[in-house]
Amino acid sequence: MDIIFLIGSGAVGKMTVGQELMKITDFRLFHNHMTIEPVLELYGKRENTLINKLREDIFEAFLQSDFKGMIFTYMWAFDMQSDWDYIKGVADKFEATGGTAYYVELVADRAVRLERNRTENRLLNKASKRDLLISDDRILREETKYRLESLEGELSFPNYLRIDNTNLEPDVVAKMIKDHFNFGDPNPKRIVDQVYFDPVRDDEIEQLHTMQVESFMPLYEVYHDEGSPAIEPVERIRRRAALPSRTYYFICVAGARVGAINIGRKDSEEDTMYISPIFILPRYQNRGYGYAAIQRAFAMHPEVKTWKLDTIKQEKRNCHLYEKCGFARTGEEEVVNDRMTLVMYERKSE
Repeated sequence: MDIIFLIGSGAVGKMTVGQELMKITDFRLFHNHMTIEPVLELYGKRENTLINKLREDIFEAFLQSDFKGMIFTYMWAFDMQSDWDYIKGVADKFEATGGTAYYVELVADRAVRLERNRTENRLLNKASKRDLLISDDRILREETKYRLESLEGELSFPNYLRIDNTNLEPDVVAKMIKDHFNFGDPNPKRIVDQVYFDPVRDDEIEQLHTMQVESFMPLYEVYHDEGSPAIEPVERIRRRAALPSRTYYFICVAGARVGAINIGRKDSEEDTMYISPIFILPRYQNRGYGYAAIQRAFAMHPEVKTWKLDTIKQEKRNCHLYEKCGFARTGEEEVVNDRMTLVMYERKSE
């Protein structure tokens, strides 16, 4: 199993870059404060023995999993031999499995780091940083007490990358890391495993309607099509949900409802199933949940020979998604207006 050490001074962006890197790879993020914050909350102070024990337990359990690897954030004091020994000990655990250790050092100007110390994401994940006066002073104290940036040539690891992210967004840095080390894309199956369906109850139709409007309104504002789900009355959704041949499901991830899907048959086509509509809320898009939901639908109905759906021809990303799921264009199209054409898709089982 592989490990990526994300190292750097306080508030340089290690956790945030790790979050972005986790989205585009199969690595999971274990940021340093995942063990620090619970101990601080419980004891009111750092109990380093307990923090270290929790870390070791997590490492040992994670090494027994089937994940590709871990992203571990750490503020490495290069003038402390104990930190060199600690990093080597962690690397040895992962390399003993046949994995590789990667080292990514982030550096940024102090003024930028002090600004980042106030970001919403940092304060949300690290309660101990919310007293900004103390938190700012801690950053200044740490960098005067320890040497938190490596010297040129000091880190001679074969898989080492140094990035000055003073003026770079976290997603850009994450992509730089991924491309430099040639990390692959996330395994779609792992995303599929995160997604499950929750049938929509009658008393949840209003919530479903609200989610549908939010999801389709950006498209309606572009195409102004009168058949858009963004302007569909809630009563029409109720009637569709009442049909015995069709079922609405919330698309769920970790207990959150990230979208919805409606699947069902027409009476005259016993071996054919339709998907209409399917949507993912804007804030959850581009995470693979649409693909995962369609795979879930396929798995629920292995008896179905043909799946059908339609989408907007001008929306290239939607077309790409359905083609990635195995759908092919039938050649049938419907011109809705001068901006928009519906294109029909079909997937035949092998």
